[in-house]
Amino acid sequence: MTKLIFQLMWMAVGLLGFALTEAQADVRVTDDRGLARTFVQTPKRIVSLLPSLSETVCALGECARLVGVDRYSNWPTSLAKLPQLGGGLDPNIEAIVALKPDVVLAAGSTKAIAQLESLGIPVVALEPKRHSDMKRVLYVVNELLAVPLEKGADKVWKDIDQALSDAARAMPVKAKEVKVYFEVNDAPYAAGQTSFIGETMTRLGISNIIPASLGAFPKINPEFVVQANPSLIMISRQEIKGMRERPGWTAIRAVRENRICIFTPEENDVLVRAGPRMAQAAAIMLKCIKDKAP
Repeated sequence: MTKLIFQLMWMAVGLLGFALTEAQADVRVTDDRGLARTFVQTPKRIVSLLPSLSETVCALGECARLVGVDRYSNWPTSLAKLPQLGGGLDPNIEAIVALKPDVVLAAGSTKAIAQLESLGIPVVALEPKRHSDMKRVLYVVNELLAVPLEKGADKVWKDIDQALSDAARAMPVKAKEVKVYFEVNDAPYAAGQTSFIGETMTRLGISNIIPASLGAFPKINPEFVVQANPSLIMISRQEIKGMRERPGWTAIRAVRENRICIFTPEENDVLVRAGPRMAQAAAIMLKCIKDKAP
């Protein structure tokens, strides 16, 4: 009996030691620069300087850890209560430092990363550009936040993937005959086949007139669009001004037949951010096709 009690005590001590080791385990992540970061504990105070990263933190159920965001992070709406810290091109260094973050999440192109790091603030640089990037970034942020995978990244990605498959199945047969032009801004820049927007279109069975050879978000000669003659145009409300006045555009089928999906600012945010709202983006495209496709 005494021997059994002794063995049980040692087992209890061992389990306690294992639990303490797990609780105190370092958090290690590698960002898009290939820079490995080690945190002695899971970050509790996070600043995000990219909307898709803010949304990723929240999609993992950890919105409460955000103490400040960039001026464009507007979803969920609760983020409006947080301090706005400029943007990727003009981050407010003084305001960021004052918040005493454990980590700053930012795109690799964000200015002042070196300055923040020189001030002792660790930066994890992540910038999703394609579907594969979005999945990778989701899992990196999940690891940083130490969220159980079954409640975090595994579930979030499974739900996204399922929603994309459902949207593809719901796409009308006529969608395969539709040639689509997706304008990102009025320079004009367009979403190419290799962009995350283009990949969503491909997943849904939508034909994109911007070939992969032109890159992810190429600046387009308006004459190219005239020659391609799309039967449907996707564009935001902010960018449509003056579109019909472009030389030759009244002859484009989509313009001539008014087959143009004009997205609200809220819808456009969903569509142009490479983040966890991919399922909503697919649903917006699906509705566009159902409403406007010939």
